[in-house]
Amino acid sequence: MNKEWYHALEAPPLTPPDAVFAPVWTVLYVMIAAALLLWSRSRDQFLPHRTWKLIALHLLANAAWYPFFFGLRSPLLGLADLAVMWLTLLILLPRFWRESRLSFHLLLPYTFWLAFATYLNAGFWWLNR
Repeated sequence: MNKEWYHALEAPPLTPPDAVFAPVWTVLYVMIAAALLLWSRSRDQFLPHRTWKLIALHLLANAAWYPFFFGLRSPLLGLADLAVMWLTLLILLPRFWRESRLSFHLLLPYTFWLAFATYLNAGFWWLNR
């Protein structure tokens, strides 16, 4: 991460210290992995191929955020990427609810963190445009 660029930006209120992000994301990724594992083993053995494609698209968008925001130094691209994450997540959550309630509940902290990340990203974009 280019810390000089990031720290030179005007930060929105409630921006946590850098040290918060790695532990939070570690826990969230473990919960996402557990949710996917439980969902894939749900009692309904017919898990549509298109759902797996949406999951892959969501995870790809999740992985692309860091290079967009930090690598390209573009909070606007980061925000556009978050829109893709939200679109796919909002399609996926009801599917997880139907197939595995535990998986759905394991994804709730990630959903709340994604909302907070969207707030932060939008704030960085707005304050530094």
